[in-house]
Amino acid sequence: MSAASPMAEDKRISAPLRILQKCFSFPVMQACLLIPLAWLTSRARVDDSDLWWHLKMGQVICATHTIPLVDTFSYTAGHHSLVPQEWLAEVAIFSAWKFAGLPGLMLWLCLFTSLLLIAGYIFCTLYSGNVKVAFFGAVLIWLFSTVAFSIRPQVIAYILLIVELTLIHLGRTRNPRWFFGLPLVFALWINCHGSFMLGLILAGVFLFTSFFSFQFGSLLSRAWNPQCRRMLIWSILLSLAALFANPGGWHQILYPFDTMLHMHILLGAVEEWAPLNMTVPRGIVLLLVLLAIFLQVLVRRSELFFDELLLLAIGTWMAVSHQRMLIVFGILAVPVLSRQFAASWDGYDAKKDRIWPNAMMIGICLITLYLAFPSRQFLESQVEVQSPVKAVQFIQSSHLSGPMLNDYSFGGYLIWAAPEHPVFIDGRTDLYEWSGILGEYGSWAMMQGDPRLLLEKYRIHFCLLDRRSTMAQVLPLLPGWKQVYADSQAVIFAR
Repeated sequence: MSAASPMAEDKRISAPLRILQKCFSFPVMQACLLIPLAWLTSRARVDDSDLWWHLKMGQVICATHTIPLVDTFSYTAGHHSLVPQEWLAEVAIFSAWKFAGLPGLMLWLCLFTSLLLIAGYIFCTLYSGNVKVAFFGAVLIWLFSTVAFSIRPQVIAYILLIVELTLIHLGRTRNPRWFFGLPLVFALWINCHGSFMLGLILAGVFLFTSFFSFQFGSLLSRAWNPQCRRMLIWSILLSLAALFANPGGWHQILYPFDTMLHMHILLGAVEEWAPLNMTVPRGIVLLLVLLAIFLQVLVRRSELFFDELLLLAIGTWMAVSHQRMLIVFGILAVPVLSRQFAASWDGYDAKKDRIWPNAMMIGICLITLYLAFPSRQFLESQVEVQSPVKAVQFIQSSHLSGPMLNDYSFGGYLIWAAPEHPVFIDGRTDLYEWSGILGEYGSWAMMQGDPRLLLEKYRIHFCLLDRRSTMAQVLPLLPGWKQVYADSQAVIFAR
């Protein structure tokens, strides 16, 4: 048998080597570094007051193979209609629980937060053309997105926001066919979270700015190719049509408008909807990011595009108005900052890449993931600290019955852990504002009237309250009420 030629031998060796170079490249290694960051941030966030009713809704959908359109978890809302705007994400959350319980939920959070940061890294890389700058951009996105790291559907929505921006960027810089990924994004988005309307607004911003061509100092706008613009228009029209692929019809499409225009108690009373405090670390970083962007424009004459300016304005306004929108600011502003600083740092050169140091760092990341993932006992202790676990056990063992008035923050856990006791209120503030319960409960909890009136109106038999609440101090002073249970988290009063 004749020996293989040196050229053929080189080809056989180079093919596996090329695969290794791609799998253990510097950009891949940087992406892997973001995953432990996401896991270490998420490991202590398994319990969120809204998690539990999302989990219960997912269980109901999977068990009945139907999507509920009326409320069945409370006795106060009177079977009020529901907008199932998050049903698909709720099914995903329950699937994680069914897979492995609390560790399954934690794995769900770790995977989606990792995907969020990696998606931000990829978008910053494409937008700036510099993987090194993009990595620090992803770290900035991480800082802003920590306000949203929880087992809730909104995490999926922010990933879809980055995917939308990536598709639009690829469509206008490479091939307009990328635009036609948008309808699929919106078909998923409307069934995962009500923030899909933000995605439509941003698509409209790109379409609007595509008509302008001008330059005022460093502010620049370049009109798009007419064919490219037409394809974006068609993709937006198809995206609008894709919104009807939902179980709630028009109500689900109009839900975001209803939230912003009519739910004043929700926007004013819930902490995550409160305005941003500019003296906290995230507020300071927001100001620093804006300062860095505009200093680049003023001092170094860096170009700022018209669409970037509008996106910065939208992101800043949303974050300053509602602190939960800091992540939106990060997703919109950080790629602009990355592009401006791309020329300040040498780009990635694949020829100078070193496989084994990269592979070693990836290995360290994998070991960190294994060590960082919390134990079941640690997760259970988190739930006990945040939720009325022992109080619910007391209610069930003591066979307390009759209408219950529960603390707002306990409602979600009660829906999951004690479904035999319909709740007075829970984190579905839209439902309770529509039905008028949110206003009644808020007045009662803040002592804006005689507390006995609400108790008599709903014939309350027992109250499960946060022991730090004002009403926990007032209720034992009312005639006919006594404390029957208390722990470090909750207190129960019964007639």
